[in-house]
Amino acid sequence: MSIRWRLTAWYSSILAIVLVIFGLAIYGLVYYYTYNEVKSQLMTQAPRINKQLSLSLTIKGGLFEVPNLDLGLKQGRGIDDSQLYVQIYNYTSGVTKTTQNMKDLNITFPVPATGEGAAQSEGVRRVSVDGDTFMIYQQPIKAADLVVGMLQVGQFTGSQDRLMNRLQSVLVYGSLFALLAAATSGLFLARKSMKPLVKVIEGANQIQSSNDLSVRIEYDGPADEIGQLIGTVNKMLGRTEAFYKELEDAYGAQRRFVADASHELRTPLTTIRGNVDFLVKMWTTEPGERPNMDEAMIRELSMEALNDMADEGQRMSRLVSDMLSLARADTGKTFDKNPVALEPLVNEVARRAQFLERTAEWNVGDFSLLNGIYMEGSKDYLQQMLFIFIDNAFKYTPEGTVRFDAIVYQGQVGLRISDTGIGMDKSQVPFIFDRFYRADESRGVTEGIGLGLSIAKWIIDEHHGSVEVVTRQGEGTTFIIWLPVSFSAPLE
Repeated sequence: MSIRWRLTAWYSSILAIVLVIFGLAIYGLVYYYTYNEVKSQLMTQAPRINKQLSLSLTIKGGLFEVPNLDLGLKQGRGIDDSQLYVQIYNYTSGVTKTTQNMKDLNITFPVPATGEGAAQSEGVRRVSVDGDTFMIYQQPIKAADLVVGMLQVGQFTGSQDRLMNRLQSVLVYGSLFALLAAATSGLFLARKSMKPLVKVIEGANQIQSSNDLSVRIEYDGPADEIGQLIGTVNKMLGRTEAFYKELEDAYGAQRRFVADASHELRTPLTTIRGNVDFLVKMWTTEPGERPNMDEAMIRELSMEALNDMADEGQRMSRLVSDMLSLARADTGKTFDKNPVALEPLVNEVARRAQFLERTAEWNVGDFSLLNGIYMEGSKDYLQQMLFIFIDNAFKYTPEGTVRFDAIVYQGQVGLRISDTGIGMDKSQVPFIFDRFYRADESRGVTEGIGLGLSIAKWIIDEHHGSVEVVTRQGEGTTFIIWLPVSFSAPLE
């Protein structure tokens, strides 16, 4: 059963219970007050009539005689609920005497068979006589503590019965109509209120069938619970879409990373394996089978092969070290940060950079403007980041100048490394910090494995900094590393 039908069934059942309870309460109250009025009138008139009878009763020979019952009561020939009907039954003679209106209607009230039964049945009761209902008050007539007769005073309750029957019909049919109308309108409202949830189901099915996470559920209704639910679902879909895209990008980057790492590792491994095979073959060959090769030549070739293997081993070591640094970045690990004085740090980097392998001129600016400026960071990682940019500038500047200086602007320090090298196209700038990306697509124009700038970008991000790149093909490149600083010296 759908939620619409269940909701309709639930509130229809609740409404039915409420209507039954309400109808019974109304019927009971009307019944009580309607018949209680007749009962009160009978209980008021009966003692008066009994008093009048007791004044005129005569007993002869153990029998009592009932006088004429003309007691000043309103009487008529037709049945009327405004008249009182009086009947006296004589247990000693078995004679029943009634008022004239009862004689005209030819009716009598049923009486108990014995005087003992008359004594026990004293009170108000309802009886049916020839299809007409009466409410009677009956009281035994006693003489010397013996029940000798039964006095019955009644009133016709036809109008009250008709009122109660009509009320019963109104309550029953009115409740049925109200229940039917409420169920019909409730089902309509349930369908209308559940329509947004149907859209949620349709949207979910569309996403499931098409794998399109860009689908959103349209809703222009009020901001009620359903509106909040649809808003939450749309936000969840947005986050899921963003997460899926990030996951897809990460998976693509991982595949590229594995492919590039395999490519970078294949070359040194091939070189090492080739040199090892060459050395094994050369040193296991008999001297007579090595024409034109004396001991000096063999030693020279062996040294060349070992140097090649050492160079390739160092290259693999750098690659593994860089990959470990990036793996640490991927796991979210960071490093300890302490106050770092920037002036001595950049001066030390500038001094050590002049010993790097280079063919360009090394030009260092004045770093005195950094005197007294500190930042929270890691000295070792900041130096590693600067050496990456400087070494990168040397690699791509076969001739010309590489300059290292600093600027201070709006509470930040900009460490600038500029060169007059080969530069690059502006379309390549968004990708230079990707892992294994090389601006020279041949991957052989300059040395390197394409991980340096990725590591540098991670170090900058961990220091809450940013990097600015200005480049032009054939004219050089400028990197400005912006770092947040503190101008107060740390406490010792």
